[in-house]
Amino acid sequence: MASHLLPTYIRADLAFERGEGAWLTATNGERYLDFGSGVAVNALGHAHPRLVAAITDQAQKVWHVSNLFQIPQAERLAARLCEASFADKVFFANSGAEALECVIKTARKYHAVSGHPEKFRIITFEGAFHGRTLATLAAGGQKKYLEGFGPVVEGFDQVPFGDLDAVKAAIGANTAAILIEPIMGEGGVRVVPNQFLKALRELCDRHGLLLAYDEVQTGMGRTGELFAYQRTGAAPDIMGLAKGLGGGFPIGACLATAEAAKGMTAGTHGSTFGGNPLGTAVGNAVLDVLLSPGFLDNVRKTSLLLKQRLAEVKDKYPTVISEIRGEGLLLGLQAVVPNGDLVAEFRNEKLLAIAAGDNVVRLLPPLIVGEAEVAEAVGMIDRACARIARTRAASAKEAVA
Repeated sequence: MASHLLPTYIRADLAFERGEGAWLTATNGERYLDFGSGVAVNALGHAHPRLVAAITDQAQKVWHVSNLFQIPQAERLAARLCEASFADKVFFANSGAEALECVIKTARKYHAVSGHPEKFRIITFEGAFHGRTLATLAAGGQKKYLEGFGPVVEGFDQVPFGDLDAVKAAIGANTAAILIEPIMGEGGVRVVPNQFLKALRELCDRHGLLLAYDEVQTGMGRTGELFAYQRTGAAPDIMGLAKGLGGGFPIGACLATAEAAKGMTAGTHGSTFGGNPLGTAVGNAVLDVLLSPGFLDNVRKTSLLLKQRLAEVKDKYPTVISEIRGEGLLLGLQAVVPNGDLVAEFRNEKLLAIAAGDNVVRLLPPLIVGEAEVAEAVGMIDRACARIARTRAASAKEAVA
C-alpha cells in the first residue's frame, strides 16, 4: 500500500512495536540492539521506568496551558539546567532546529540592544549541521540541503573545519558570533580539539563576539559529561540543546548567560508548545537519572570499554574500518567501504547504527548500556566486518585472476 507520508526519508523496511532498555522488538518479533538511539535521542533507552512514571503522572494532570501562564515544571527544569551549566536563562522549544533558531536570534538581538544592529553575521564551519529550518540550513551551509529552496538566508560565513586563521580572517565589522558543534555528529563524528575551542573563546572575548555551541547531539551526558563543553575549558555564551533532553519526548532548549540574553524580552520570541508540562516533566526525570551519583562515571567507563573493543575490530579489519572517532557514547567508525553497506550489514546482525558524513557510521547507544550489551554489539560488528572483508578479498582475487 502506498504511504501517505511525504517521501522525505528513505525508510528501512522495518518497524518496531516495543522496546526495553537498549533493545527494540520489531513487528515481526525479531529483537534489535539499538546503537542508534533514535539518532542520540533515547538517552535512557526504551521504556525507562523513571520516564514512563513521569509522563504517566503528568498526563493525568495537565498537558498544555500555554506560556501565558506559569509552568512550574518548566521553571524547575530551567533552574536545574542553569545550576548544572554556564547559563542563567533558558528558552524551551520542541526540537534542535528551534533551539538553534533561538540561539541565532539571541546572538543577533544581543548586539542590536547593545547599539550595534549591524552585527548580525555568524561564523560557522563547513560540514556542520544545525537543523532543517531555512536559517539553520543556511548556518550549516551544505548545498545538498539548500538546493531548491530559494535564496539562502543571509548572515552566515562558513570557514573550513579546524582552520583558526580562516576564522580570524572572517571576523569583520558585521560579525556577531561564532557557532560550532563541540563534536560534529552529522558531519562525521569529528571532535573539535579543546585548544581550538579555547582559541575561539579568546577571539570572541577580544572582538566582543558571542560564542555559541550546538550541543543538540552532544549534550545531556552523551560525551560522558552532562555537556560536552565541560571537558574543554571553553564555556559558551549561548547553547542549543534537544535530543537527549527529553529522552524521546520532543523538547529543545536555548541556554544563555544573562548578558547574552539581555535582548530577549517579552514578545521577542515564543513557542506555542515549548516548555509544556509534559515535556518539562520528562526533562526533569531525565535530569534525575543523569545527575544521580555515579551515572556519568559509568557512561565514561562504558565508553572507554566500547572504544577499546572497537579499536581491536578496526585493527582486525583494516579493509573495512580505518579509524575510530568520538568521545563518550558518540562514536564513529570511518569506513573504507561505503558506510551504507556497513550499516546494512550491522542491521543483518540485528544491530542498529546511523550513517553520518565523511563516510562514517555512528554508534549512539543509550547511556544505560553496560558491559553485556557492549560485548554483544562488538560481536555483531566483528561478524559484519568479517563478511565484508571476505567479500572484498574474494573480489580482489577475481580481479587479479
